[in-house]
Amino acid sequence: MLKPLHLLTLRAVLRGGSFAIAARDLGYTASAVSQQISALERETGLVLFEREAHGVRPTAAAHRLVDLSDHALAALDDLDRHVRELATGVTGRLRLGSFPTAGVRLVPSALSAFTESRPRAQIQLEEGEPEELVAALGSGDLDIALVYEYGLSPRRWPGSLVRHRLLREDLALLRARDSGLSAQLPRLSRARWITSREDTAGAESLVRLCAAAGFEATIAFRSNNYDVVRELVSAGLGVAVVPALGHAPSDTVEATRLTQRSAHRTVLALHRRENSNPLLATMLDSLRRAIPVDEPFLHPAEPT
Repeated sequence: MLKPLHLLTLRAVLRGGSFAIAARDLGYTASAVSQQISALERETGLVLFEREAHGVRPTAAAHRLVDLSDHALAALDDLDRHVRELATGVTGRLRLGSFPTAGVRLVPSALSAFTESRPRAQIQLEEGEPEELVAALGSGDLDIALVYEYGLSPRRWPGSLVRHRLLREDLALLRARDSGLSAQLPRLSRARWITSREDTAGAESLVRLCAAAGFEATIAFRSNNYDVVRELVSAGLGVAVVPALGHAPSDTVEATRLTQRSAHRTVLALHRRENSNPLLATMLDSLRRAIPVDEPFLHPAEPT
């Protein structure tokens, strides 16, 4: 098989007119150029130069071989450029996973910043709960994932994953503005509660908050959609505790930050320790830039 290096050397000799000039242009010795041309002649079975007392004269076969190799060498140049762009993150693909609430509040701004920084890169977005996203990271189906962890319901993340804390959310108590209900958790033992599904960390966190306040919450409604939770609260159908990303200011709902110890949720970005995708750093930076500033109940974390 012909070697691109030999063809490039042949092209340099024809362009410069001598082995010595080609050697200078390529950064080789004249002897190295001569050896490469001899090797190319053996590979092709062609006589490429007529050796004369004061130099060499290219044959018609040499000129024809350079013409024939132009397209292949140009394609190699393109391949080399594409590989460099892929290695530096100019192009490539990144697969991002996110839980739904972050998908609403963080991901759109992060993707906007990412595409502005890397307009030629591709990004794929998947949605799921932390357990699903961690499994997808482990199988290689995702490069990076946004997950959460409640202070009152801590998780054990696989040791193979690198963790980046992005922000801490206070937990907010939601009540209808005209409900007359107290903002003190121990005084809500007789209230009806609205929370997420029974098997979720949010529901478990509520159970532990109420237990610490001395009562067992009476659950009236369950929904994993915080928009639904807020509307149920607004309609006076109960009270709820939601993380900051699940809260939106409303004229009909009053939100009060809970001050109990561990009444918070942490949002993290996870990726495999061995993942070498050069776009990871850009996405992490974009996620940090997407965190809302000067919002109540939200506290950006220091980069780790």
